[in-house]
Amino acid sequence: MWQQIARCILVLVGLLTIVKFATAERVRYDNYRVYQLEAKTPAQLAVINTLDGSSDALIFLNGVHSLNTKIHVLVAPHRVDDFLALQDRTGIAHKLLEADAQKSLDVETELVADPNRRSGDYTWREYHELDDTYAWLRSLAEKYPEQVSLFVAGKSYEGREILGVKIAYNTITDDEVVGATAKRGIFIEGGMHAREWISPATTTYIINELLTNTNKDVRKVAERYVWYVVPHSNPDGFVYTHTTNRLWRKTRTPYGNCFGADPNRNWDFHWNEVGSSSNPCSDTYAGPAAFSEIETRTLAEYISTLKGKLFLYLSFHSYSQLLLFPYGHTSELPSNYKNLKRVFDVAVAAVSKRYGTRYIGGNVYDAIYPAAGASLDWAYGKMEVPYSYCFELRPSGSALWSGFRLPANQIIPTGEEIMDSMLAMIKEIDALFA
Repeated sequence: MWQQIARCILVLVGLLTIVKFATAERVRYDNYRVYQLEAKTPAQLAVINTLDGSSDALIFLNGVHSLNTKIHVLVAPHRVDDFLALQDRTGIAHKLLEADAQKSLDVETELVADPNRRSGDYTWREYHELDDTYAWLRSLAEKYPEQVSLFVAGKSYEGREILGVKIAYNTITDDEVVGATAKRGIFIEGGMHAREWISPATTTYIINELLTNTNKDVRKVAERYVWYVVPHSNPDGFVYTHTTNRLWRKTRTPYGNCFGADPNRNWDFHWNEVGSSSNPCSDTYAGPAAFSEIETRTLAEYISTLKGKLFLYLSFHSYSQLLLFPYGHTSELPSNYKNLKRVFDVAVAAVSKRYGTRYIGGNVYDAIYPAAGASLDWAYGKMEVPYSYCFELRPSGSALWSGFRLPANQIIPTGEEIMDSMLAMIKEIDALFA
C-alpha cells in the first residue's frame, strides 16, 4: 500500500510545475477549484503533507497537522484530474467547495481603499494599503504629540519599516509609579500573516478608540497603561497581497525557487518542534532557523527592550473566532493556567454581548492544532509576559476558505466586539493583580 501511495505522490509531484510569482503581474485563480480534504488515517495525512508545498499548482489554505480536520486546498485546473485520482486511490475524503476561486476574489476588489480619495480620510469602512496606514500613524503623532509617539519595531527583508505607535497619557513615564505599581504596558501585534487583512484593520481600530472614544471604561484603560501597537508585523507580505497575490501568507525572503517563511512559526521558543514544515515552499515553513526572518528577529529585539514592563500581549490573526493562549508546542498547560483560563472565560463572554458573536478556544495545542514557534508563546515563555493571547478574528470556522475575505462592512463590528472583550480582559487581570 505504501509503495502504491509513494508512486502516486511521485507521479503527481513530478507533473506539478513551480510557478514563480516574480513579476508585478497580479496572480489570478481563474477556474482554480477549492477542495476540502480530511485525513482519517496517518497514511492519508502523510500523503497530504507530501503535497503541501510541492507546487504553486496546489495552494493549502490551512495547516496540515492532524487527523479528522478539514483541510482546504486550491487546485489549478490543469492538475485537477491528477489531484482527484490521488485522493481516490488513497481513500482521502474530499469535497468540492467552489469551482472558480477567482470569482470570490473578484468581489474583494470593491473592499480596498480608493487611492484617489482625500488625503487623511482614514476610515474603517474599507481596507487600507500599507502606505495609507503608515501615513495615518504618522499623522497621529502630529495630532496627539503629548500622547502618541512612533517607534520602529523592526525591518523587513525588502527594507520596509515595521512601524508602531506608543500611546502614553499624562506625563508619567514607563518606570514611574502609578499607585502601588509601575505603569504597566500592553503590546498588540497584528498583520503577522499577510492575507489576514482584518488583523491590521482591528489594531488600527483599537488605536483610534484609545485616542478618541469618550466612554469612561475606554478612557480608564487608555490612560492607565502604556500601549504599544504594531499593525503590520509582516509589511512585505501585506504589500504583496495587494500588488500580486491576495492569498500570500508568509514573508518574502527567497529560499531557492520559493519565497518566505511563516513568521508565526519562526519565533525562538520550541522552534519547529511541531505544527510547522521544513519545506520552503510550504505556507507553514518555519524558516531555516529560529529568527531567520528579519521581521521576527528585529520585532523580538524591540519587544525585548520592554521585558518586565508588559503584563499583556495580544496577537491578532484570522480566522475562526477563537481566543488562544499558550502553549502551541505541547498540551502541557502553563503554570498560571487557572488565571489564563479565568481571563479567557471573561473575554469570550464579553465578545458575544454586542452582536452575539461566539468565540471558543483555549490552549493552542488542544484548541486549534499543534503549532510551535508562535509569537504569543515566545512572549509568554521568553519575555515572561504573564497574560499572552491570540485572537483568531471573524468569521467563524464554518466560513470555509472564504474567511480571509471578510467584507469591509464587518471591520467596525469586529473592532467593537474586540474592544468589549479587551476591556473585560484587562479588568479581570487587574482583579487578579489586586
